[in-house]
Amino acid sequence: MIFLSAGLFFHRNLSFIITSAILKRIILLKLFLLIFSGLSFSQKIELPNIALTDIEFKIRITDYSDSLSSLPVKIISTDNKVIVQALLSKDENYFTGKLKLPNSGKYFIELNNKRFDATINVLPGILSIIPPLVAILIALIFRQVLFSLLLGIFVGTFFLYDYNPLVAFMRLVDVYVINSLIDKSHIQIIVFTLMFGGVIGLMSKSGGTTGIANLLIPLARNRKSGMLSTWLSGIIIFFDDYANTLVVGNLMRPLTDKLKISREKLAFIVDATSAPVASIFLISSWIGYEVGLIQDGFKAIGSDINAYNVFLDTIIFRFYPIAMLLFIPITILMKRDFGPMLKAERNAVINGIESKHLNSKSNDILKSTELFGNEDKAKWYNGVIPILIIVFGTIAGLIFTGVKSLEAMGIKEYSIRDIISYSDSYAALLWSSSAACVVAGVMIAFQKIMNLGEIMDAWFLGIRSMFLAVVMLTLAWAIGSITQDMKTADYIISVISDSIAPHWLPVIVFIVCAATSFSTGTSWGTMAIMMPLVIPLAFHISSINNLSQPDSYLIMVGAISSVLAGCVFGDHCSPISDTTILSSMASGCDHVAHVNTQLPYAIFVAIFCMLLGDIPTAFGFPPIMSITLIVLCLIIGVRFIGKKVEA
Repeated sequence: MIFLSAGLFFHRNLSFIITSAILKRIILLKLFLLIFSGLSFSQKIELPNIALTDIEFKIRITDYSDSLSSLPVKIISTDNKVIVQALLSKDENYFTGKLKLPNSGKYFIELNNKRFDATINVLPGILSIIPPLVAILIALIFRQVLFSLLLGIFVGTFFLYDYNPLVAFMRLVDVYVINSLIDKSHIQIIVFTLMFGGVIGLMSKSGGTTGIANLLIPLARNRKSGMLSTWLSGIIIFFDDYANTLVVGNLMRPLTDKLKISREKLAFIVDATSAPVASIFLISSWIGYEVGLIQDGFKAIGSDINAYNVFLDTIIFRFYPIAMLLFIPITILMKRDFGPMLKAERNAVINGIESKHLNSKSNDILKSTELFGNEDKAKWYNGVIPILIIVFGTIAGLIFTGVKSLEAMGIKEYSIRDIISYSDSYAALLWSSSAACVVAGVMIAFQKIMNLGEIMDAWFLGIRSMFLAVVMLTLAWAIGSITQDMKTADYIISVISDSIAPHWLPVIVFIVCAATSFSTGTSWGTMAIMMPLVIPLAFHISSINNLSQPDSYLIMVGAISSVLAGCVFGDHCSPISDTTILSSMASGCDHVAHVNTQLPYAIFVAIFCMLLGDIPTAFGFPPIMSITLIVLCLIIGVRFIGKKVEA
C-alpha cells in the first residue's frame, strides 16, 4: 500500500514536471517567434484611421530590416485584388511613402509576401471642408459664433463616426472638447487668460484704468490736442479692447463735446485704437488667444516651433492695425478729413453736437457696467504698476526659461533671439499675470479703496469677463482637431495648390478673413475658424512649390499675420461687431452714423496695406519699408482727397 501510494505520488509529480516543461517550451517558442519573426501589425505599420478618396496619405513601416534600401508594399482588397502598390523609401530607421485608396473598407497590407489586416475609413474629399464651411455659414446667418463652432464640430464627428448622430454628439463632448482641455499648453493659455482678466477687473474696479486716462486730460486744450489726447489714451490702455473702448469713450466724451469734436470722430478714434492696439501689443488679453491658435496650428503640421516667437515675428507684418494706429494722428495733425467724416466734423465745428447723439440711448455705459467703479478714487499707478509687472515679469520669465533651456542643452553662446526661441512663454505669462493679481490686490487693500470681499469680487468679475473667450478658444481648438482628423487642409491643397502661387497666399487670406469677420462681427471667432486651415495650407503650398526654408517661413508668417490683421479689419468695419457697438455706445454716437463715417477710412487704409504690405513682403520686400511706404501714401492720400475741417 505504501509502495502504491509512493508510485502514484511519483507518477503525478512526473506528469506535473513534464507538463511544466512543455508549457515553458511553448512560452519560449512564442517569445522567440515574437522577437525574430517581426512585430504585430499595429506596432510595425502606421496608417491613418481616416483617409480621403484619391488623396494621398502617409504609410510608415517601423522596426524592419536595416539591410533593405526600399520596401515594396501592396494594398489588397478582400476579394484578392491589388488596389495599390508602391515602393517605400528608407528614411533613417523606418520606411515611408504615400498611397491612395478609392473606397472605405477592410484591406490587406502585403509586405514581402506577408499579409496584415487593415481597416481604413475613406471619406469623400468634399466632406472634409463641410465642418468649417458649416461653421462659417451658420455664423454668417445667425451671427452666433459659439453655436456655429459647436455645429461645425458636430458635423465633423458625424462624418468621422459612421454617420451616427448619437455617437457623434457623445464624441463631441468626451473626445474633442475634453482633449482640447487636457492639453497642458491649452490649460496654461486658459489660466493666463483668466488671470489677465482678474488683473483687468482689479484695475478697472479700483479706478486704476480711469486714472491712466486722466493723465492725458490736461493736455487737451484745443481740437487737435483733444483728439491727440484721445488717441494717446487709446494707445496707453492697450491691455484690453473692451476696457479701452469703455474707458476712453466715456472719459473723453465730455471734453471732446466742449472742444466741438464730433461724436463720430470720437467713436472712430476709440474704435480704431481698441482692437488694433490690443491685437499687436506684446501683453494684452488677446495674446493668449492668438498664441494658442498659432500653437495648435503648428501642432497640426507636426511642428514644435515656439508659438510665442512666431507671434512676435508676425507683429511687423500686421500692416492694417499698425497703419490704422498711424492714420489717426495723420488726419489729426493735417486737420483734414474726407467723406461722411468731413461732413460730421464740419457740422460739429459750426453747430456743435447733433441732437441725435445727445438723445442716443448709448450714453453713460461705463457707469452702468459692473466691472468699473471708484472713479472718484482713480489713481494712475493702480493701473500702471500691475501692467508693468506683467510686461517686465513676462520679459524676465522669458529670459529665465530661455537661458535655462539653452544651458540644459549645453549651449553657452546665444543671442536674445535664441533665448526667446527656447523660452517657455506660457510659464512666463502665468507667473507675471499671477504676480500682477497679487500686487494689484495688495495695493488696493493698503489704500483702503476696497475691502477684501470687494477685492475678491472685482477679481472674480474680471475672470468672468474672460469666460466667453475661454469657451470660444476651447471650441476653436476642438474644430481645429476636427479639421486635422478629416484632412481638411489636404483636400484644400489638392484642389487649389496648382492654382495659387504661395506668394499670393497672404493677401488672399487677408481678404477672406476680412470678409468673414465683417459678416460675422467677430474677429476672435474668425480666427478660430481660419487659423487651423491657414497654417497647414501655407505649409503644404510652400512644400509643393519647393520653397526654401526661409521663404517657406516668410509665407507662413505672412499668412498667419494676414489672419490676425484681416480679422481686425473686418471686425473694425462690421456694424454688428461688439467693439463697433461698444465704441458708438461709449462715445454716445449714433451707431449708424459711426459705421457710415468709419467704413471709408477703414477701406482706404486696408487697400494700401494689401497693395504695399501683404503682396510685396511675400516676395521678400522688407516689412519696415512697406510700413514706411504705406504711411507716405496715407499722407499723400489724405492731402489730396481730404479737405480742411475748419476751412
